Amino acid sequence: MTSRSLRAAAAGLAFALTAPAAQAQQVDVGAPAPPPDTAEAAPDSSQGDTQRRPRTPIARARDTSPSALIGDTQSTPPAGLIGDWQKIRTRLGERGIGVTARYASESGYNVAGGTRKLFRETGQLDAGVLLDLDKLVGLTGGAFQATVTWRRGRNLTADAGIDALQQVQEVYGRGQTVRVTQLWYEQRLGPAVEVKLGRTNPGEDFAVFSCHFMNLSFCGAQPGNLVGDYWQNWPIGQWGARVRVDLPRDLYVAGGVYEINPRNLDNGFFIARFKGATGVLIPVELGWTRGGEGNGGNVGSYKVGGWIGTADGDDVLLDGTRRPSVVTGLSPLQHSSRYGVYATMQQQLTGTAKDGKALTGLSMYANVTQADRATSVTDNQVALGLFYKGLVPAVPGDVLGLGVARTNVNGRAATADRLVPGTPVRHAEYAAEVYYSIHPADWLELRPNLQYIHHPGGIREAADVGVLGMKAAITL
Repeated sequence: MTSRSLRAAAAGLAFALTAPAAQAQQVDVGAPAPPPDTAEAAPDSSQGDTQRRPRTPIARARDTSPSALIGDTQSTPPAGLIGDWQKIRTRLGERGIGVTARYASESGYNVAGGTRKLFRETGQLDAGVLLDLDKLVGLTGGAFQATVTWRRGRNLTADAGIDALQQVQEVYGRGQTVRVTQLWYEQRLGPAVEVKLGRTNPGEDFAVFSCHFMNLSFCGAQPGNLVGDYWQNWPIGQWGARVRVDLPRDLYVAGGVYEINPRNLDNGFFIARFKGATGVLIPVELGWTRGGEGNGGNVGSYKVGGWIGTADGDDVLLDGTRRPSVVTGLSPLQHSSRYGVYATMQQQLTGTAKDGKALTGLSMYANVTQADRATSVTDNQVALGLFYKGLVPAVPGDVLGLGVARTNVNGRAATADRLVPGTPVRHAEYAAEVYYSIHPADWLELRPNLQYIHHPGGIREAADVGVLGMKAAITL
């Protein structure tokens, strides 16, 4: 890593450490509500969320961090397919050891669009252990998380010639291989400060959003959907550090430093990379939550943030002489930094809430991200949508989800397209998805969905795409 990158990393961490202090709570308005006969035991809202860990039986005194992939640590998880066999999970939980495993599957058939009609299934198996260090060794507020993921299957977007900017099966990608996704240590320092170190990724802690939908436009931290070559979401693990400070009035501020290393994208199993870094990613975020524990009212979450990456990036249009590289054939102009800003909100509009969670009624969300126009081929994305819980009273935990999104191709990249005869000019891609989620059993979640993509790949001449899909998850 260069001395410039190290100085930038130190500056980013210093900013986060000197921020004032506090309390806040992560919100997911699209998560299934607990069934009425288990008022104190919420089901696993991350069961079908492929970028979050299922919850474990560990209960920490107060864990409000967005990176807490165990979900709501103040509620017990579902029993899973094997249940509490021989009381093994209970015994482990009493000792501070939480073990989870889950398989998430995404199947789709393109009923319209693409070059041919195909059915494809892809999935992810993840297994993890969370150690409550307070119970294990008496270290109050400490936790250690290790997670291994295995992705497998086929990609409908590529195989059927859909060629969309955002994949119709979000769980596919980043190599169909086994990865160490999480290997981090987290520590509360007093009532207001939380620090995390180890193998992690920025999408766990910044611009956090659920992955209930199957289309990538509505899944995970939005910056990673636009500039995924250096902002890497789940399942990629990279060296990183994050400091979060809770502020009065349910505000919080967070800052982090993450290694940018292209070798983290290599296929094949490895625990960590210690060489090959090209820079660091430094995100910061300010957030506010409402309707938290003890506050009453409807649940809401509002976040704004930004980032800068110190790794060099190619200009999308110009070469080193500041002429179009597609014309001259010369290497692209290099930029010494890359950057962007984002905003994300979730707000419950109707219905009931308890302990910071929406139980019934209508909620909305909006995610907006803008990346720099010098180096980003896709430079902005807007996603809006609704969740409705309790649509069918006889179906506990049901959720209806609706999302619409626009992913824009940088106008400078479109200019490069126009300079190459016969090349389709890219503009913007529009995606929509509707799903209905049910829980036939505590350990099973099913989400049939329908997707519609207008101008796939941002190409106006391309035929619109329709996909019938099924997202399913089994918690063991």
